[in-house]
Amino acid sequence: MNSLMKIRNNIKLLYTSAEVYPYAGVGGLGQVSYFLTKALKKEGVDARIIMPKYGNIDEERYPLKMLYEGLKIPTQSQRDIICNIKVYQESEEEPIVYFIENKEFYETRSNVYGYSDDHIRFLLLSLSIMEFLKISTWVPDVINCADWHTGHIPNLLKVNYKDDPKLSKISTVFSIHNIVHQGLFDHKNTNDLDFDNGRGEIADLFDPALQKQNFMRRAIMYADIVSTVSEKYSKEILTPEYSEGLEHLLKEVRTKLVGILNGIDYTYMNPETDINVVENYDWRSSIKRHINKVALQKEFDLEKSNGPILSMVTRLDDQKGLDLVIEILDPLFLEYKDIQFVIIGSGDGRYISYFQKLEKKYPKRVGTHLMADFILPKKVFSGADMILIPSRFEPSGITQMESMRYGCIPIARNIGGLSDSITDFNMENISGNGFLFDNYNPYSLYGTIVRAIDQYNNIGLWRKIVESAMKTDFSWENSARKYIDIYIRAMNITNGPIDKLGMNYQIF
Repeated sequence: MNSLMKIRNNIKLLYTSAEVYPYAGVGGLGQVSYFLTKALKKEGVDARIIMPKYGNIDEERYPLKMLYEGLKIPTQSQRDIICNIKVYQESEEEPIVYFIENKEFYETRSNVYGYSDDHIRFLLLSLSIMEFLKISTWVPDVINCADWHTGHIPNLLKVNYKDDPKLSKISTVFSIHNIVHQGLFDHKNTNDLDFDNGRGEIADLFDPALQKQNFMRRAIMYADIVSTVSEKYSKEILTPEYSEGLEHLLKEVRTKLVGILNGIDYTYMNPETDINVVENYDWRSSIKRHINKVALQKEFDLEKSNGPILSMVTRLDDQKGLDLVIEILDPLFLEYKDIQFVIIGSGDGRYISYFQKLEKKYPKRVGTHLMADFILPKKVFSGADMILIPSRFEPSGITQMESMRYGCIPIARNIGGLSDSITDFNMENISGNGFLFDNYNPYSLYGTIVRAIDQYNNIGLWRKIVESAMKTDFSWENSARKYIDIYIRAMNITNGPIDKLGMNYQIF
């Protein structure tokens, strides 16, 4: 075994996240937290996860074991917080997961987010991790902190625990999944008195000043490496348009800024074996998708038609470009009488209301499921022809990768992870796995849909596009190896050079 392999196989990683699939997964962050660590473990890393134990985690389904009872989290107020640490591992192939148990802040909360004291809940998560590691026999080489919820960990390690003999040797990687969310405050309208420059002390758990501290800014400042979830997004956040006010800080630390595109799990997302798909298929037998198309039409009470089914599987949020979709659907239905549209998603009430009315306006042509669902998206991916992803911004995006895996062709904006994962169809050399547009306006989206429909009507050509999409490799293995490289780099920064490595990621 060469020196590089020895280093890789000896890395101990703790991945910290507010949500982790399948225990408490809300969106893409939960999937990344689980599937990335699983892929890292497969690569030889001792990868483990730590998260809160929320009230909706089923201990009958996941029989957690008590690892440590009565962990004291000191505060500057009159009372300390008491937590328990539980542990669970589904199988030897799965990562070990630690759960921080606290009745007041986690167990009585069914939801992951959305509470007025989220700033307290997530600082408590970071503090609990520190105190747990102080007594743990297993100590990681690297902590990978996911988004603002664990953003105080790099700050704590570099300042509050810098003299601790065990914790001071831990390196940190902070992963930006969505820079829009920086804490529980409006970072766009912060006055000079409330501005957190990140250099002051971390406020106490029950200090009102904590609510105004910028967890994201502090993580970027103190982490050894800062990663984003696509290469293009790591460039975009250096500009005022996408940085949410952090462009100057990010430019200062750009030598430690790295972009690594997310992946998907090819066992979980596999049209060849998926039990939720009516007719299984692979890229060689993609013609069978027609059977799933008929099943999808039946599922959503649509007319049986050979026209294209457009779809969306999305969070109903301003970020996702829904205002553009609203502008173009009526003209599209008038121009193309055989087009159908299916949408799955939950979120903003005004969008829910719009799509409910649209379904009534175009019966048998529009189908909706306006709530969260983990099974229906696979049926949409396997049966719909195209999926709309006209986002204002998209750090990585997973939907386009999942849909392409099943042969559903993305029509997306040329930004962030969408740009890194979709190759625009080129008629000259018959190449590409999707359709991209640049400008954020309804005309660009409409024109790109028309361009896709033109190709759809050429059966042989469309089949080539479908096959190209299905053959694109978005497996987590590629991304996991790049993460291992930055973990080694972070360890070099904290504890001195470990080995001379040829890094296979881009630094901007």
